[in-house]
Amino acid sequence: MQEIKLELTKNPKEKPADQSKLGFGRIFTDHMYVMDYHEGQGWHDPKIIPYQPISLEPSAMVFHYAQEMFEGLKAYHTQDGRVLLFRPDRNIQRAENSCKRLCIPPVPQDDFLNALKTLVRVEKDWIPTTPGTSLYIRPFIIATDESLGVHPSHSYKFIIILSPSGAYYASGLNPVKIWIEDDYVRAVRGGIGEAKAGGNYAASLKAQVKGEAEGYAQVLWLDGVERKYIEEVGSMNIFFKIAGKVVTPQLNGSILPGVTRATCLDLCRSWGMEVEERRVSVEELVAAARDGSLEECWGSGTAAVISPVGTLRYENDVMEISGGGIGPVSQRLYDTVTGIQTGKLEDTHGWTVEVK
Repeated sequence: MQEIKLELTKNPKEKPADQSKLGFGRIFTDHMYVMDYHEGQGWHDPKIIPYQPISLEPSAMVFHYAQEMFEGLKAYHTQDGRVLLFRPDRNIQRAENSCKRLCIPPVPQDDFLNALKTLVRVEKDWIPTTPGTSLYIRPFIIATDESLGVHPSHSYKFIIILSPSGAYYASGLNPVKIWIEDDYVRAVRGGIGEAKAGGNYAASLKAQVKGEAEGYAQVLWLDGVERKYIEEVGSMNIFFKIAGKVVTPQLNGSILPGVTRATCLDLCRSWGMEVEERRVSVEELVAAARDGSLEECWGSGTAAVISPVGTLRYENDVMEISGGGIGPVSQRLYDTVTGIQTGKLEDTHGWTVEVK
């Protein structure tokens, strides 16, 4: 594990006084982590420096061929003053898998975790303390070769930035309306759908705009081949409770393996619930909504943790779920996951890592 050099700012920013107005991803802390990679030298020169612009040549390959990946996780303040990360090993492993798919040399796992803990430790005074708030952590890697040739870069930058973020739901845990997209596709098996890559999100924007114009908060994608099987929401994995069973689409290479997804599955199984990871067709959902066996629906992701779904729309079928309210499983998952993340509930699973 490499030693991280510290260059602390001499001009610290003023921290937000009103934590109820933090929003998401708009405010950034005083410092950032940077590590470089050069072929033949490997990852080297890790440092924490004042938050600042990045200087890149216009020919840098990230701009032209989108060779980049990113991750997202959070740090939390507990009531007894500790600082916790939630399942960072999962994010680090997923980052390694994304790197391999995108021909990016993975950051050694020990260096990755040390970078997270060290930067959060330096910026611990930026972690908000109001209930529902957290410090969002965005690690990312970009290709920096100055070349217009289509090939993997030989140099990269690994950067981590931090953003104090408010509660995802300003007025509480409110169900969202989701549009099931049947025209555009986000990813196909064999592509990069399972990687945490910016290109996946760029591909989702057109349908997102389309859904928002109809009054829907997010888009639920179908598979890119048969256009009939449920995959995931733009920023979340998706779950259904059908006839008493918790059902979620199985990972197939075009679905992101979410950390919160895995947590939901682990918790539901530990509670003795019947859980199925399998293909779910949109026709099955419509039929279940009609006969009343579609009892709940929720999304899972780092930003929202659990996002209850009150309405699904597919073509002309508008499906109201749980009476448009929050189902009991959704609520229990939200309370349990956030309770463990913030130290209010005992972590019997060994999921949290304390930053000391």
